[in-house]
Amino acid sequence: MSTIKIQTVTAMLAACGVFAMPAAHAASANPAGVIKTSKGSVTIEREGRKMAGPVGATVLPSDRIVTGVDGSAGITLRDETLLALGPNTTLALDKFAFDSTTHAGALDASVKRGTLAVISGKLAKQSPGAVKFTTPSTVLGVRGTEFVIEVGEQ
Repeated sequence: MSTIKIQTVTAMLAACGVFAMPAAHAASANPAGVIKTSKGSVTIEREGRKMAGPVGATVLPSDRIVTGVDGSAGITLRDETLLALGPNTTLALDKFAFDSTTHAGALDASVKRGTLAVISGKLAKQSPGAVKFTTPSTVLGVRGTEFVIEVGEQ
């Protein structure tokens, strides 16, 4: 079979849905953000599985990002929120939704342990009250600012 025929057949099969993405990959079409920096041990926990968190890895709503003793990570969310995780940090993205046209949506995240520095993005600036960070003892509502959360051992 010639290359042109193979490409044509492949295109037709794709159009018919034969190469449809599994549900787990379909969600990645609308990621919450991307890991921009990764040093040491960085893990993404998704749907009960653990995977490495290298530079370029997508972060989905409902992911947990965990850094080890030697780990740190920088994440840029789609609304341009910047998250910097220090060593021994566990961050759960409980909810993330963002409309790039209206800048409406929501960001709910939980810091279970460790240190998280945040520079809020378009969500916090456009929709006051749409962004909140939770720790084991506090809920922080964000109105467009920079801050650091530190959660010690319990």
